[in-house]
Amino acid sequence: MDVLIDANVIVNYITGREDPFRESSHQVMNLCSEGKINGYAAFHFLPVIWYVIRKTHSDADARFWLRLVCSILTIASAPQAQVEEAIENRDFHDFEDCLQDKCAQNAGAKYIVTCNIRDFRNSSVRAVTPLEMLKIAGY
Repeated sequence: MDVLIDANVIVNYITGREDPFRESSHQVMNLCSEGKINGYAAFHFLPVIWYVIRKTHSDADARFWLRLVCSILTIASAPQAQVEEAIENRDFHDFEDCLQDKCAQNAGAKYIVTCNIRDFRNSSVRAVTPLEMLKIAGY
C-alpha cells in the first residue's frame, strides 16, 4: 500500500516530541522501514524537517536523520502542471498541504498519513491519522 507521510509524522518519529500520535507515528515509520507499507515524503518538506532537527541536533545528526528518512521513504515530487494547479487551488488553507496532495497523487498514494486531518479536508487523496493507518494496515 502506497502512502504519503506528512512531515509532522516524520518529526514525531525523529524527535519523540509530545504529541497524541507520537507512538503511532513511530509505528507507521517502522512499517515503512520494514517494507510493509510503501512510504513517500513530499520533496519540499525535507528543508522543513532539517530546520526542525537543527534546533536540537548537530549538523551531523541532522544529516544522519535526513539520510535515514530518505532510506525509509521514497521522495515524491509533482510535475510543473500539478504545481501550477496547486498555486491556483484556493481549497487548501496552506499551499504546502496542497503540494503534498499533488505529490501524493503523483506517487499513486492511497492515503496521506498526517497528525492534522483537517488540513487535508479538500485533498483528493484521503488523509488519515497514524493511528487510523495502523488499523487500515491491520496492525
